[in-house]
Amino acid sequence: MCGIIGYVGSRKVYPVLMKGLYRLEYRGYDSAGLALINDDLQLYKTHGKVSDLENRLRGKALEGTVGIAHTRWATHGEPNDINAHPHFSPSKKLAIIHNGIIENYNTLKEELINRGYTFQSDTDTEVLIHLIEDIQLNENTDIFEAVRIALNHIYGAYAIVVISQDYPDTLIAAKKGSPLVIGLGEDEFFIASDASPIVEYTKNVVYLDDEEVATVNRQGELKIKTTRNQEKTPYIQKLELQLSAIEKSGFPHFMLKEIYEQPRSINDSMRGRLNVSKGIVSLGGIIDYEQKFINARRIIIVGCGTSWHAGMVGEYLFEDLTRIPVKVEYASEFRYRNPVIYEDDIVVAISQSGETADTLAAVELAKSKGATIIGICNVVGSSIARATHAGSYTHAGPEIGVASTKAFTAQVTLLTLMALSIADNKGTLSKSRFYQLINEMETIPAKVEKTLELNGNIKELAKIFHKCRNFLYLGRGYNFPLALEGALKLKEISYIHAEGYPAAEMKHGPIALIDEEMPVVVIATKKGAYDKVLSNIQEVKARKGTIIALVTEGDQTVKKLADHVIELPETDEIFVPIIASIPLQLLSYHIAVLRGCNVDQPRNLAKSVTVE
Repeated sequence: MCGIIGYVGSRKVYPVLMKGLYRLEYRGYDSAGLALINDDLQLYKTHGKVSDLENRLRGKALEGTVGIAHTRWATHGEPNDINAHPHFSPSKKLAIIHNGIIENYNTLKEELINRGYTFQSDTDTEVLIHLIEDIQLNENTDIFEAVRIALNHIYGAYAIVVISQDYPDTLIAAKKGSPLVIGLGEDEFFIASDASPIVEYTKNVVYLDDEEVATVNRQGELKIKTTRNQEKTPYIQKLELQLSAIEKSGFPHFMLKEIYEQPRSINDSMRGRLNVSKGIVSLGGIIDYEQKFINARRIIIVGCGTSWHAGMVGEYLFEDLTRIPVKVEYASEFRYRNPVIYEDDIVVAISQSGETADTLAAVELAKSKGATIIGICNVVGSSIARATHAGSYTHAGPEIGVASTKAFTAQVTLLTLMALSIADNKGTLSKSRFYQLINEMETIPAKVEKTLELNGNIKELAKIFHKCRNFLYLGRGYNFPLALEGALKLKEISYIHAEGYPAAEMKHGPIALIDEEMPVVVIATKKGAYDKVLSNIQEVKARKGTIIALVTEGDQTVKKLADHVIELPETDEIFVPIIASIPLQLLSYHIAVLRGCNVDQPRNLAKSVTVE
């Protein structure tokens, strides 16, 4: 996906760029464009193929010896002429091409809008070139320093090349989590996303490491610096402080803000991967490993805490949809019991931070046994992302609250996409069922948005139960892992003892705990083992337990039995864990606030567990 080619030297740049774009077509793309300096900075782009761009450029004056070009595969913003790369800065003296995703682009965009900037596209990339020019103008610095400073404020992945009308002999390149290679000629340089566009010109290349910025010019100079090799300027400190305030966006806690961000984070995790109009689910990060999934003896999912719960939902998804046996392991225990691992196993490692020490250790063990390792992470360039053979990023954006919320739903979203893609390729789902599921999946962000409207009602529930000492959470099927996750959220931030169980297991021990003072949260949506869950509710009521039931909108049967009801939008059984997690997160949050707990930084916990 997405391709980059740039050149500075003595050759005519247009043929180099066009040949490079054609060489990059194999990566897949939906639009193409280029920018070059011919007296001034000229920019041309179009939705469609490289040939469409070439046709549009016929008869244009395309002289010049420095330029950049790009093939884009849409992430932020639909495929069209405006969202195609390159993107101009406000003055049209700078242009940028970019592979990757800038996760905090919306925060940066809001800040720049407050400064008076306007935007032409829907892309995250345009935000970055605006920020670069803003820094250059306000700090009166050269283009290299402006790029370096700007990148210190970027979350996410990037491989970028910047061209400047004021520096017509120079290109600036940088990368983090997305490949970039510099080809060295005689007083000329080629910059590309891989070696294919430059191999005919030179065999001498430099691969940039993460968080490195390079400047090249037609005098044959190549300089590389890290993004953080110098102290930040006052302007940068100012921007950081303002961003810190904006990122909370008026919410009292990061956790509540992140709960409310889930319609967007779920959508971002699906963007570019789910195409309902074409009937396609495709994850570029694992596309080369799909056959290994199809032929796998089994799938082993490893994770810790909330990521382990997401993995348990994944177990139901993969076994239900792909018919591949799945085992879910605590990463912290996996390598200490001498596990049996086969070379035709797939190991899926899930970690929000990508730095979880136990999960990383499990990855290294599985790799040593010859298994194929797939990563699911939220942090680009993290240790687990680098250690795995392949994987996909959740694109949940920075999650600051210690108790994971949007990362959980993004992980489940990604696992769902993965299972659907493999099931479709393996043929274990009928086409009608596949289309039904992907059409429903497209509606999930809107249904999560609707579920968030229950916040007021849930806050009132919290007032009733915030002084309780114990909670029990029950669910069956896909909702059993959600019962575990709901109990964990309550424990993490309110310090109330809570346990999650399969509803049918209650009578094998936990039922002894039930009395008038024991609230029991039951996920009782109409899909799945609904009648059995009704029986479990009756068992609780017979012991005078208090029932808080999550039900499908309009359900009157459970409403007659439960003491309190939270009605959820109707959806397919496999998507209930995403939607039903929202009220459980809100209930935990409001209870913790009422108890005076430090919601964002609960005691004894760290966001990223980098020690065993």
